[in-house]
Amino acid sequence: MGSRKILILGVTASGKSRLGFELAKAIGGEIIVVDSMKVYRRMDIGTAKPSKEAQSQMSYHLIDVVEPSEPFNVGRYVELAQQAVDDIQKRGKDVIAVGGTALYIKAMLYGLFNGPAGDEKIREKLKAQADTEGLDRLHEELRAVDPTAASNIHPNDAKRIIRALEVYEITGKGISSFQNQFDAEPKNDWFVIGLRRKKEIESMRINARVRKMVEAGLVDEVRSLLGEEKPLSRQAACAIGYAEIIEHLNGNTELEDAIESIKINTRRLAKGQRTWFKTFREINWLDIEEEESVENLLKRVVQILNSNI
Repeated sequence: MGSRKILILGVTASGKSRLGFELAKAIGGEIIVVDSMKVYRRMDIGTAKPSKEAQSQMSYHLIDVVEPSEPFNVGRYVELAQQAVDDIQKRGKDVIAVGGTALYIKAMLYGLFNGPAGDEKIREKLKAQADTEGLDRLHEELRAVDPTAASNIHPNDAKRIIRALEVYEITGKGISSFQNQFDAEPKNDWFVIGLRRKKEIESMRINARVRKMVEAGLVDEVRSLLGEEKPLSRQAACAIGYAEIIEHLNGNTELEDAIESIKINTRRLAKGQRTWFKTFREINWLDIEEEESVENLLKRVVQILNSNI
């Protein structure tokens, strides 16, 4: 049997990273991380990267590939991910992709989004509007014309908000309508497993994870990044967990308020992920009980894999 391509997806804090590690260990695979923020070096705690111990035991790909000062996009990710897939398969090992960044997952499964070319004049006008009226105002405008896109784009993500409004001005259609024009089935031979928990359980797990991040030194991590010679890229600086702590370190919010904002924004991210995942086809969903062990979950996954691929 040839090398298999398995994708494990789920909302943030769903337990997919732990399952991916155990599955890779059990079947001798290697892991490709599908995450728009784990690509950045030294952004470890706030992105919930695999521990140094886990990285010493397992081959991970697509983490720590760029500096926090550098821009990064889905096109670059797909390019690097394909190189990793080819490398792993060349050595006869199974590929296990693990992640929750829906846009990156969708690009891997269905191909890159084929929207209209940019218009520099419109983009500059929108940037100027963001400077004078604030990004919140632009996000409100986006919600009015394309609520689906607005729910999937963080209110601090200036680049994606401006791009979405730019697409609307050029075409009269929301960017989400283009993103929904992917093929109904994956182009690649990925076997996709989705992890799903009750929404209230997912929210509890998110809140607990945020608190653990703070206890593990998130504030010091952000402070260290801000002290580096090159400033954080816009994408890195607006990452959930980092944007809120930056506001705290700039003296704009109390720490407890920043922590609460991280929880709220992460739960909002999870809601957006659920919305995206509903548009995906051919997902083998696993509903997880609150106290289900990773060992039991692994058995279920192996059983599904053995009976399907």
